[in-house]
Amino acid sequence: MEWYRFIISGRVQGVFYRKFVSQALMQKQVKGYIRNLPDGTVEVVAEIFDDAFDDVMEILKEGSPLSSVDEVRYEIIDDAEFNTDGFEIRY
Repeated sequence: MEWYRFIISGRVQGVFYRKFVSQALMQKQVKGYIRNLPDGTVEVVAEIFDDAFDDVMEILKEGSPLSSVDEVRYEIIDDAEFNTDGFEIRY
């Protein structure tokens, strides 16, 4: 299990991307959050078990029906300590 930080670029703001992704990740019982960034990208910070990483990446790449994902970058966050019981949208 690792904490990851994802940055998603493309048409991902104003197209229900956050809602779609948050609901999909809640169903997978992933912990973390999603939020819009000022530069037009979306950030996802999530605690992911190794066997679920590919599923999470697929959800982030697919997005909502109105979104268009150009790129998903990620890094492992070694010192992450987030206090969340589930997955949430942050504003």
